[in-house]
Amino acid sequence: MSLFLKIFLWFWLAIALLIGVFSFVSWTTQNEPFVRQWRILMADSFNIQAQTAGQIYENEGLAGLQEYLGRLKSSDRVTAVAFFDQNRHLISGDELPASGIRLFETALQSDTIEFDRLPEDTFVGRRISLKNGGDFVMIVQYKRPQPAVTPDVNTLILRIVALILTGGLVCYGLARYLTSPVGKLRAATRKIASGELQTRVGEKAGKGGDELALLAKDFDEMAERIESLVTSEKRLTRDISHELRSPLARMNVALEIARQKSNPETRPVLERIEKESVRLNEMISRLLTLSKLESGGEELDKQVIDLKKLVEETVSDADFEAQAKNKAVRLTTLENSRFMGREDLLRSAVENVLRNAVRYTAENSAVEVALRNLNGDAVIEIRDHGGGVPDDELENLFRPFYRIGEARERTSGGVGLGLAIAQRAVFAHKGTIRAKNTGDGLEVEIKLPRTGAR
Repeated sequence: MSLFLKIFLWFWLAIALLIGVFSFVSWTTQNEPFVRQWRILMADSFNIQAQTAGQIYENEGLAGLQEYLGRLKSSDRVTAVAFFDQNRHLISGDELPASGIRLFETALQSDTIEFDRLPEDTFVGRRISLKNGGDFVMIVQYKRPQPAVTPDVNTLILRIVALILTGGLVCYGLARYLTSPVGKLRAATRKIASGELQTRVGEKAGKGGDELALLAKDFDEMAERIESLVTSEKRLTRDISHELRSPLARMNVALEIARQKSNPETRPVLERIEKESVRLNEMISRLLTLSKLESGGEELDKQVIDLKKLVEETVSDADFEAQAKNKAVRLTTLENSRFMGREDLLRSAVENVLRNAVRYTAENSAVEVALRNLNGDAVIEIRDHGGGVPDDELENLFRPFYRIGEARERTSGGVGLGLAIAQRAVFAHKGTIRAKNTGDGLEVEIKLPRTGAR
């Protein structure tokens, strides 16, 4: 899960919990103050109603009492009204449920208004003492009062949802603000890792003096230092290679003069010097080629390349060289394929991989080469039978001057630049190159996209 998503979800969850707790507390506590206020108002109102009922009964008799109780029951809030004598005989009104009758004894013994609160209704009772000395009890069954906001549940839910969504928008903006600099730093890091050493973050990660802005500043300083070091290294390699050409040329001239004046005893030594001179000259040429590819000095003039013809010719030349070592190079698959790029660079890439395969394949074995079209890409596969390399060394095969076996390289004459040059040439065409073990050897796959070169 990304840092942005973590921050966003945690902030949003925190706000949602706060809203939920606040709403729950409000929901569960707001009824109590309302009910207390209702009881106070109801006590005053019922006290007047009870006294009025007693006076009407005393002055107008049963008919007046019935008429008055009928008017009370017509209210939407009243469910039932009952008027009892002290012996719990119903004089007028409605039959009450057991819960209402239970309130009779309490009200008869009390001098104040009594309440019996049920889940749905509330019973209110009071003793009434008339002038003639008789005691009576009046009980009214009221519908339980509800606060104004309680019935409107949909409105409450809508408000909560609106608050949570608003909190989500605020959290989204805050999380985006906090993680955006990190994302820009990550993108810049990937660019540097891919070779774009001139990449800088600048003010993209913030103009303030916070930790992220300071981190961006440190990143730019680090990138500038890395670019300076890598550029200096490439320039040094290129300059040394150029400077070595002149003394090497003079050494070859001196070698020719010495050969003319040599005798049978010194001739083997001179031949050895000449062999090392040729090897050194080849190494310098490869270094210059590698330096140009890494620095982008090799411009790609795009042209249509017949890959079938290129691979066929390269395999033919490599097979001719391999025969002198009791080895061979064979084509197993050759499909028609065309590609936009630079022919000499692609030819160099294929040749370097082929020569490396011929160098290490076992005697009396053949290097197998295949060219096929796969998912819109041109794929060149070169497989040898040299025993392969350790799996943890596969990624290092394309590093300049990297050697898996020092003694083996001396015997084969390799200097560790062929595969590095091949990789740079393939990368210049937006392609990929990778190596894998096949059990008895190594297979190198070059994949070239049909989109062409850069």
